[in-house]
Amino acid sequence: MNTPCDMLVFGGTGDLALHKLLPALYHLHRDGRLAADMRILAVARNVLSRGDYQALAERRCRAQVARSDFDNATWASFAERLDYLAMDASQSAEFGRLGKFLGAGSCQRGRIYYLATAPDLFESIAENLAIARLAGEHTRIVLEKPIGHSLESAREINAAIGAAFSEAQVFRIDHYLGKETVQNLMALRFANALFEPIWRAGHIDHVQISVNETLGVENRGAYYDHAGAMRDMLQNHLLQLLCLVAMEAPVRFDAEAVRNEKVKILEALKPISGLDVQDKTVRGQYAAGKIGGQEVPAYYFEKQVDNDSDTETFVAIQAEVDNWRWAGVPFYLRTGKRMARKCSEIVIQFKPVPHRLFEASQANRLVIRLQPEERISLQLMGKSPGKGMRLTPMELDLNLARVFPQKRRWDAYERLLLDVIEGDSTLFMRRDEVEAAWAWVDPILEGWLEYYQSPRPYPAGSDGPEQAQSLLELQGRTWQD
Repeated sequence: MNTPCDMLVFGGTGDLALHKLLPALYHLHRDGRLAADMRILAVARNVLSRGDYQALAERRCRAQVARSDFDNATWASFAERLDYLAMDASQSAEFGRLGKFLGAGSCQRGRIYYLATAPDLFESIAENLAIARLAGEHTRIVLEKPIGHSLESAREINAAIGAAFSEAQVFRIDHYLGKETVQNLMALRFANALFEPIWRAGHIDHVQISVNETLGVENRGAYYDHAGAMRDMLQNHLLQLLCLVAMEAPVRFDAEAVRNEKVKILEALKPISGLDVQDKTVRGQYAAGKIGGQEVPAYYFEKQVDNDSDTETFVAIQAEVDNWRWAGVPFYLRTGKRMARKCSEIVIQFKPVPHRLFEASQANRLVIRLQPEERISLQLMGKSPGKGMRLTPMELDLNLARVFPQKRRWDAYERLLLDVIEGDSTLFMRRDEVEAAWAWVDPILEGWLEYYQSPRPYPAGSDGPEQAQSLLELQGRTWQD
């Protein structure tokens, strides 16, 4: 879609649109990345004028964008792109009005439909776009996670989307894949001969993937209480990171080749079902505690959460990739809310040297941190200055902010939105990826129900349930501190 296009954001007054999408589009506009006549139309139920919406968008963007990045003149020119239409996207009759507003026809200009709505609207929006003849060959559709709540529901959504749009027109977004360090993981693996020979079971003891948040459910209680940490985070974000760690080198760096290799990993995940669910998974739910010295309530006292809720806010899983490269290497996945610190990272723990020549020698460890700062560090052992051979851990540290001090860090949504505009789906999920992930997750969810595995309580501000520590400690391992 190199020709001019328009972007329609369904759910245009929601947090995703106002906190993420519009700031990202503002930066792309400022950097000259958008076609001069590209229009952005926000669609939502709220009755607002165009001027009202522009004022709302400006307030939210000012709060999200760094002061050094926000410029009044730039915003004024960006706001000229912004328009607003009040409509109920759950009502099929409204799409005829949308067509008239757009000046429908054959969509030769090109349109991107971004569904920043609840997933239960995906099917009806796609179907109504097709009925209103707004889903032509020059259109694309972007879906936010989660896509469904089970394998069956994901298939239903994918089938409905597929009836209106070809697979090449569908962009299933996972903003973690837009992070600079995630893409650096691929560069680290496939552009450096140093790591490839040892990136396998013979040299790696285990892998940890953690996405921990200090925040609670905030204003998402109604959604989160039906989803939980498994559906909200692990089924998509963490499994995508696992794929990038474990996949084989694609034959070329393009969408289909990369996604082919990711699907192979998802299909190679050893099933966890039956009694294995009790041994290899841990559910948790945060109780009252302290975050940053402030008292915070238990999960079941959060807004729009059932007071008897048994929804998990924490999940830890020991996964295994049952293939030639990774046989016998555990992948520990962990995600939780109201944790002691905010941190998203991948830890590659190498095996110790075969013969310990020196005392206090520790195995090498590669840490790929996604947030709060983006950096890659390799822990090695070196000699401390002075007499004798006393070893101490040392780090080779690649801090992206220091390597590129003059460059503003791109937000993940900036990169991914630009990819959608340019038609590059490399960093987006394919239909079979989504379904393969659900096929692995569903038996775990069923096992929790079958064996009445209720969430283990953990104090807000802690490292999660004690059982999550035991998941590693029983095998002589510990979570990265």
